[in-house]
This record gives sequence, C-alpha cells and structure tokens, in this order.
Amino acid sequence: MNLTVDLDSEVPIYQQIRDQVLEAIARGEAREGDALPSTRQLAADFGINFHTVNKAYDLLRQQGVIRINRKSGAVIRRDAGSGEPDPAFVAEWQRRMRILLAEATVHGLTAADVRARCDELLAAFGKGESL
Repeated sequence: MNLTVDLDSEVPIYQQIRDQVLEAIARGEAREGDALPSTRQLAADFGINFHTVNKAYDLLRQQGVIRINRKSGAVIRRDAGSGEPDPAFVAEWQRRMRILLAEATVHGLTAADVRARCDELLAAFGKGESL
C-alpha cells in the first residue's frame, strides 16, 4: 500500500491517510492481517506530526477497520466486504451519503450521472457485483 499526502489540500492530513487506507482495503491492496507503518515512521516519511497519523489510525480503529496492538502495531482487521455491516455504521453512512447527494443535486448532477459515477467507482473497487 502506497500512501501519499497533499500538504496543500483543504482535506486534513489525518483524513487523507484514513481515506487512502480505506480505499486500499476496498481495492484489495491491503488485506486482513497486513501491517500498517508505525505512526512515527509514517509521520517521519511525510514530515508531519505523529499525532496526525495517530488520529487517522484511531479513526480507523474506532470504525473497526484496524486493530492496534503494542507488539504488532496497526494491522488491518477486516477484508473488504467481510461480515455483516454494523447498523450504526449503515445509519451514519446513509447520513453522509444524503449530504453528498444533496451537493450533487445542487451542482446540477442528474440521478443518471450519480448512478453512472457510483457504478464506475464501485467497478474500480472490484465490488460492484457484491453490493
């Protein structure tokens, strides 16, 4: 898994790291049991504060995506699409999706545009058929 950050982006660095880990899992590039770089190593590689990486990892841990162990560090906890989704996750995801769909509507995307773009992105994750 190759992580990068854009220091000039308006998206916070911890969010960029979190998002890239999730995308790597969704694409199958990171699988259950794979280790993530240590917070200190990743921070040093990017030239950022290790607390920033720690915040990204903590969000992933809270979402059940990784587990953090003193001996093994941060490790991917689940493969993409494994197990039943947590109802609380589904409710929060739907809330965020509603906002994204509202933004799309405000900016003139049609329902067909949104569906086509969703299909395209799901195909990139290789999971279009399982949803």
